[in-house]
Amino acid sequence: MKKLLFILVLICKSTLFGQTILNSYPINMRNSGGYGQIINAENTKTHDVFAFIADDKNLTILQYNKALFLTNELRTSRSNIEDKFIIGYSFDEDRNPTIYWSTEDFKSIVLIKYDMTNKVIKPLKFSFPYSKEYFIASFQKNNIYYILAKDSAEQTLTLYKFKDETVEEKPLDFSAFTFQNKNTQFLTFNQFIREYPIEKIEVQDYNPLSRSIKKSKVYMLDNRLVLTFDQNPAKTQIFEVNLETYEIKEKNFPQSLSEKPKKLSNSFFLDDKVFQINTNQEELLLDIKNYNTGETIKSVKISKNDTIKFKNSPLLAQIDDQKPKEIKKTSAFLKYLSGLDLGISVFKNNQNTYITLGGIPKEERPYYSFYDDLQPFQINLSQFGQNQTVYFESILDSNFEFIQQRQEPFASDNIYYFLDTNKKITLQNTLILENYSILSYYDSSAKQFIMRKFTDGFIPDEITNPLIDKAVFSKSFKFDTP
Repeated sequence: MKKLLFILVLICKSTLFGQTILNSYPINMRNSGGYGQIINAENTKTHDVFAFIADDKNLTILQYNKALFLTNELRTSRSNIEDKFIIGYSFDEDRNPTIYWSTEDFKSIVLIKYDMTNKVIKPLKFSFPYSKEYFIASFQKNNIYYILAKDSAEQTLTLYKFKDETVEEKPLDFSAFTFQNKNTQFLTFNQFIREYPIEKIEVQDYNPLSRSIKKSKVYMLDNRLVLTFDQNPAKTQIFEVNLETYEIKEKNFPQSLSEKPKKLSNSFFLDDKVFQINTNQEELLLDIKNYNTGETIKSVKISKNDTIKFKNSPLLAQIDDQKPKEIKKTSAFLKYLSGLDLGISVFKNNQNTYITLGGIPKEERPYYSFYDDLQPFQINLSQFGQNQTVYFESILDSNFEFIQQRQEPFASDNIYYFLDTNKKITLQNTLILENYSILSYYDSSAKQFIMRKFTDGFIPDEITNPLIDKAVFSKSFKFDTP
C-alpha cells in the first residue's frame, strides 16, 4: 500500500506538502556523536503533548497543552547518559515525564524522572537480565512503558512494566499450552519461539507486508497483550494476556478448508476481528471472524479462473521501488503468491477498513525462483535487488461490505512524501493522535524544531488531477502488462 500510494503521490503536482505548521522552537542541535533524537509523547490522561529533543550534550523538554500551546520547558545536561538513546517514557500523577535511556544492546537502562515545575531530575537505574533473557519488543500504552523479553531457559515470556519510579517483572508461563510447527509436529514453547520469532505489530499505524507475513505477532492493546500464531496452516492460535491479572487465555480459529491440502495461511488481528487468509495455486480464501464470539462475519472464496471482484486495486507485482506491473489473470497472481511468504495487513481509519493482501520472497529462497515458470512480463533481473512484492488492496465499509472508491493517502503516506522531498530534515518523529498525526523534526538550515499536522487524504482545494481517482488509476498510470 505504501509503495503504491507513494507512486500515486508523485504524479499529482500540488498535493501532500506539509499541511499545517503547529509550532516552531529555535534550537541549535549538536549531533556529532550520532546520539541525537526527537521523540513526541502524549500524556493520554491530560492530552498534554511533550517533545523530547536530545543532542549529544543536552536534553530539551517542551510541554504543550492539548491545544498545542507551549506551557513549560526544561533544559538539562546529558551527563552520564551520553552513550544512551531514549527508548520510552511514562508520566506520573503530577504530569511529569520519566524517560528511559538505554544502550543499543538494552543491557543498561537508566530511568530519569524530570520535574517540570521545580526543574529537578532524579536518576534511577535498571539492569536488564541479559544473562538469561533477550529483548523481543517494547510498547507505549496508557502512560506506561513495557518491555517484552524471552527467558532463554524457561517456557515463559517476561513482561516488564515501567511506571513512575517502579519496574514490575511479570513472567508469562506458556508451559501448559500446546504448540505445533507447520508440519503439525509438537514443539516446546522455547523451540516454537526460536523457529517463529515474534514480530511487533503497530496497532495504530499501517503495517507493511514485510512485517505482517510473520507467523508470530504481538499486539499491545489498552488492557491486554494479544499474541497470534499462524505456523499451523489449519488454524490461527491466539493468546490473550490480561495486563491487570496477567492471566493467559487461549483461543483457536480454524482456517477455511481448501480443496488442496498444500496451502499458505496467515492472519491479522484488529478491533477484535480476526482476518484470516489462505491460498494455493488453485484458490484464495479470506475469512473475517469475531474474536469474542467466533462468528464468521464474512467469507470469500476465489478460484484461479475467477475475477477477484472485491479488490480495489489491480493485481500488482513490484520490484524494489520500480513502477508496479499489473498481473491480468487471477491464476498468474496465485502462482506468484504460492512461491512467497503470505501476509495480510489491515488498517482502519474513522470511515473504512483497508486490507493489503500479498506476499514477499521467502528469506531462504533464491532470487531467480521468484520468476520460475511464470514470466508474465520480461525483466532483466540482474538490475534489481530482492525487495519483490505481489499484492492487491481492498476496502471494507463499516458494515464489512467491500466497496470500490478512490483510495486517498493516509497521514503516514503524506508524511513519508514530505520527508522524502525535504532533505534538510535531520531528525524526525511521528506522534499519532485520534484524528491526525504530528510530525516533529529538526530543520538544520533554519535551526528550528518544528511540529506539523498531517491528516488522511489530499488537500481538497488542491485536487485538480483526475489521475488520483484510484478507480481509473491503473489505466491512467499505464501499468506495464503482459
